[in-house]
Amino acid sequence: MSNPPLSNPLVIFDLDGTLIDTAPDLIDSLNHTITAAGLEPVTFDDLTHLVGQGVRVMIRRAFDLRKVPLDDETWDQLALRFMDHYASQMPGKSRPYPGALDCLDRLAAAGFGLAVCTNKPEALALVLMEKLGLSERFLAITGGDTFEVRKPDAQHIFGTIDMARGEPARSIMVGDSVNDILAAQNAGIASIAVSFGYSDVPVESLGPSHVVAGYDDLTAALVEQLLSRR
Repeated sequence: MSNPPLSNPLVIFDLDGTLIDTAPDLIDSLNHTITAAGLEPVTFDDLTHLVGQGVRVMIRRAFDLRKVPLDDETWDQLALRFMDHYASQMPGKSRPYPGALDCLDRLAAAGFGLAVCTNKPEALALVLMEKLGLSERFLAITGGDTFEVRKPDAQHIFGTIDMARGEPARSIMVGDSVNDILAAQNAGIASIAVSFGYSDVPVESLGPSHVVAGYDDLTAALVEQLLSRR
């Protein structure tokens, strides 16, 4: 017998730059990867222009940033190098943002369902969440390769909602970048942007339903208020 649909709201979180501060490890693994190809290392200031579309796009953007051509064979090899290094270091220095765990506790206590929708490869997302002891909190964790599409495609959101047994009309996306907010808009659901993530533009300019400066501001009452407006 299948589980019944979720009746309470579903809060979907992006991972990198939203729920977890992964910047130190992303930078370490990216530099481990691109310096092997002779590129200059990147910094945190560069990271906001690089992340958001998965490992392969991050590597491509690093090469574009350095104005160095990248052929497909080298690209494939570097993607594997990144994946191997990143997975071997987990969880490394990556940690939930201040107040994130308390926020998850508050939402769960209110009966809300929780999910993760990230463009990070699913295998890496699952390992990271497991090593941080967070996996059991979420009804679904989907990555950039879980489906045939990824954010900002609405189907990534809808697929995550289906896996979590939620309803789009009772779901909200929490993210830090254009891919998160645009995915929510494409899916016709409410969105909350966090201002402390890796966006390379002010998140207010992305048109989210609401912006929070920290997890203390993300409450069950806020979620219900935003859902009621839809």
